[in-house]
Amino acid sequence: MNTLALQLNGLQNKSVLLAHSGGVDSCVLAYILLKKGMNFSVAHCNFQLRGEASNGDAEFVKAWCLKQEIPFYIKTFDTNSYKESFKKSTQEAARELRYEWFQQLMELQGIDVLVTAHHLNDQLETFLINTTRGTGISGLLGIPQTQNIIRPLAKSSKKEILNYAALHNIPWREDASNQTDAYLRNKIRHQVVTPLEELKPQALENFKDTLSHLTEAEEFMSHQLDQLKAKIFNEQQGVFAIEVRQLKEQRPLNFCLHHWFAPFGFETKEVQKLLHASSGKQLVSSSHRLIRDREQLLLTPVSEEKFVELTVDLEKPNQKLPLDLEWNIVEAPIQQQWEAQEAFLNKDLLKNPLTLRKYKKGDYFCPTGMKGKKLLSKFFKDEKYSLIEKEKQWLFCSQDQIVWVVGRRCDRRFIATAQTQNKLLMRTKK
Repeated sequence: MNTLALQLNGLQNKSVLLAHSGGVDSCVLAYILLKKGMNFSVAHCNFQLRGEASNGDAEFVKAWCLKQEIPFYIKTFDTNSYKESFKKSTQEAARELRYEWFQQLMELQGIDVLVTAHHLNDQLETFLINTTRGTGISGLLGIPQTQNIIRPLAKSSKKEILNYAALHNIPWREDASNQTDAYLRNKIRHQVVTPLEELKPQALENFKDTLSHLTEAEEFMSHQLDQLKAKIFNEQQGVFAIEVRQLKEQRPLNFCLHHWFAPFGFETKEVQKLLHASSGKQLVSSSHRLIRDREQLLLTPVSEEKFVELTVDLEKPNQKLPLDLEWNIVEAPIQQQWEAQEAFLNKDLLKNPLTLRKYKKGDYFCPTGMKGKKLLSKFFKDEKYSLIEKEKQWLFCSQDQIVWVVGRRCDRRFIATAQTQNKLLMRTKK
């Protein structure tokens, strides 16, 4: 267990939450944290999957925490109802329930780091399971570790943990379900890993080296891909514009597409199709949209904007609006040229309801500096709007007529003249 101390480096000055099942792995980790004087508390999940045995685990953890004067939290879950409601396997349901609760606990209690007792055997089992799922290199790295989730035992084998428990007389609870083949992980453990260790005793130590090599390869590739991404993904106001031509030049293309777009929820094959699609086609994930716009892709977060159309009351200048807009009556003389973010209007020509809304098909207006009327879609095209810019563009309207393409161009029918009595100046920040 000599490597364990190294795995705990950097945690001495942090508050730690230990996920404690009552099994030998978490009991050993709890013992070591206590021995080293770490500032930690315990979280135990009762998934109610093994009747009284589950309740016995909770009581065991509670008794240990009370004896050692360690703060503890215990939560009981209706795991079977959750998995039926969300169509999950038992293990998936338990994993989602516990990590969601851990996150809530950490935020509520101001805890810095979650510590779990996953060990080298767990890493090998995860490696083998992910191999059968057609995973990439990141999936072969075993159970992931982040800045906020630490696995101190990740380089220690189950055998080492059992030996440590015996040496220090550490009690634990045995989960009888671990001896069955009810779950895929158990089958891998009993039918693959155990025979493999018997056949090749150095398998786990060699696997530790394999993980190290894979981790280094992943770090190198990720660094190179991130540098390349910084050159190709051009960000402006939260929207990434990516030239289709540059993407198509990358080799191997699918590998790059997966690395860059999978974190946003997009499948590689769908992004590949979008590279050959017509303008206006798009993909939507739970968090982002990827849109083909002429010769580029636009990547933007899914809009959470609540207002599609809202009323503007000119008598209430402090209204809560989705854009920074101000207005007031002025005595300013007529200028030959106004800034695009300004609208100098004849207030008497504005008819309620006055609204702010987005573009609708068939919209037109009479732009200043031009004769006749113009479809707003044609105006957008001439001004080289992207699809995202079209969606973001606000229109200030009087009844059904567009008064101002906000921040861009006014309708000449509503602008103030030298004879205007009530001159209204509206402004928005660029």
